[in-house]
Amino acid sequence: MGGNTLTIREVTARAVIAPLERPIRAAVGTIPWAPLVLVDVGTAEGIIGSAYLFAYTPVALAPLARLVEDIGKEIHGRPVVPVERMRDFDRRFRLIGWQGLIGMAVAGLDMAFWDALGKAADRPVAVLLGGEPKPLMAYDSYGVVDPKADEPAIIRSVESGFRGIKIKIGDGDLRKDVETVAAVRTMIGPGVSLMVDYNQSLDPAEACRRIERLIDYDIHWVEEPVPAEDIHGHARVRAATSVRIQTGENWWFPCDMAKAIAAGASDFAMLDIMKIGGVTGWLSAMGQAEAASLPVSSHTFVEASAHVLAVTPTAHWLEHLDIAGAILAERCELADGKVRARGPGLGLQWDEQAIKRYLS
Repeated sequence: MGGNTLTIREVTARAVIAPLERPIRAAVGTIPWAPLVLVDVGTAEGIIGSAYLFAYTPVALAPLARLVEDIGKEIHGRPVVPVERMRDFDRRFRLIGWQGLIGMAVAGLDMAFWDALGKAADRPVAVLLGGEPKPLMAYDSYGVVDPKADEPAIIRSVESGFRGIKIKIGDGDLRKDVETVAAVRTMIGPGVSLMVDYNQSLDPAEACRRIERLIDYDIHWVEEPVPAEDIHGHARVRAATSVRIQTGENWWFPCDMAKAIAAGASDFAMLDIMKIGGVTGWLSAMGQAEAASLPVSSHTFVEASAHVLAVTPTAHWLEHLDIAGAILAERCELADGKVRARGPGLGLQWDEQAIKRYLS
């Protein structure tokens, strides 16, 4: 090992249920709080690398945190070399597979490794990856909206500089979809991009029927109109409409992305850094996107995503959805509708007093 190599000493994971400024309401249910697992990789050199995982449901918190720590025991004494550790994980978990809690745990560890390396170098991760922190175009991400009740918030988003607004639909019939989309388009005007997300709630035939009625409202993309794993259904919807289709947040590791590209499932790629394999997985995925000419947007994890999008050749939009701000000493920087990566590392600093309040 070289003289600057960090060595893993211990891995700790804490489960918290953090409040959200805006509950995430979708066609498939509501998420009022953010169940998070906070990952800390301590090193023999005194540097601590940190990351967080979004468990979606409190039921997954305890097993996910325990899995992170159990995997951490297996890598005690190993150097903090993310690509080599990911190869080790691939060999270790190939028989059981990546999807689910194992994939989430591995990605959290990978992000923490990169954070540790950035802190050791006193540089943002974006710089370690050969780029630099830069302003990234962000859209404000809403759940299912009530056009009357949510109008002031949506107008404030536009006035603060956001050039894109995303809303979730599909929680009712087609008439409700059209009324909601029409109302939001009127609120934001013609110069702001409007994205809609069905959250996997339709079958291909119904998706085609509904999307056809939304064409007049200049929809930037329709996200996950059918179940995420139905890549051929996505391809069918994409072929049947002139509205562009967005998917990818549920691709597990770059291998899932390759399958979706081969099927022609999407006009874009929306990568979730937790599901795509952390920073290391993202680097492989962004190469696939460049080769396939797919614009890449991020899904949640705004702090880490700002680093990897900064070096993504086909970077498109950053989703502004603050799920961890309540337990961070500083929320992500937002100026004129843009987000810039913060360092050193991933720029995460825990608010320990808040964590004590929200420990699960």
